Amino acid sequence: MDLFSEQPTAPIAIATGAYWLPGFALPDMAALWQCVMQHLLAHPAQCMMTPMGYPMSVATSSMGEWGWVSDAQSYGYRAHNPLTGEPWPAIPPAILQLAASAAAEAGYSDFVPDSCLMNSYAPGSKMGLHQDKDEQDFSQPIVSVSLGLPATFMFGGAKRSDKSVRIPLQHGDVVVWGGASRRFYHGVAVVKPGEHALTGHRRINLTLRKAR
Repeated sequence: MDLFSEQPTAPIAIATGAYWLPGFALPDMAALWQCVMQHLLAHPAQCMMTPMGYPMSVATSSMGEWGWVSDAQSYGYRAHNPLTGEPWPAIPPAILQLAASAAAEAGYSDFVPDSCLMNSYAPGSKMGLHQDKDEQDFSQPIVSVSLGLPATFMFGGAKRSDKSVRIPLQHGDVVVWGGASRRFYHGVAVVKPGEHALTGHRRINLTLRKAR
């Protein structure tokens, strides 16, 4: 069932070391959205293949020293865009500052990510329960920023079979998790049709991590 029936206005603990920050990114949205638009124009999101040979329903792009990629052979972090062979662009200061501020709000100081995964969700797309375990540095948290269409974020436990809480994420919400919950299973339920004034018929999520 849903964790909350109404949208709260203060940080909410969803597990040990994990926090939902409703509307945290809204004050920085103008600068944030400009960074996102400029990046997607130069580095369009692409639907990658899973190692099992299936196309992902979510289109992805990356910023930072390390971009997360997936293909029929493997998935993980690479320093170059597989479409262009060029290094991924640096994470803009506005996004780095937002990530550091959100991490600090959740109790994680001095967070400096080296990877920003940008996922674009069309209506009908989803992200199954998974762990973020391709990184080498698990001492740092994960910061997830939601833009556009609402989505239900599922946050479980250390085992895939653990019960998940369901968090109704809105435009500008941020979720931060680390410490004891750093490798907890999480995912996104099917995104429902809709239209957002900023992003149109899609949801965009930024996931910032310290990969190396």
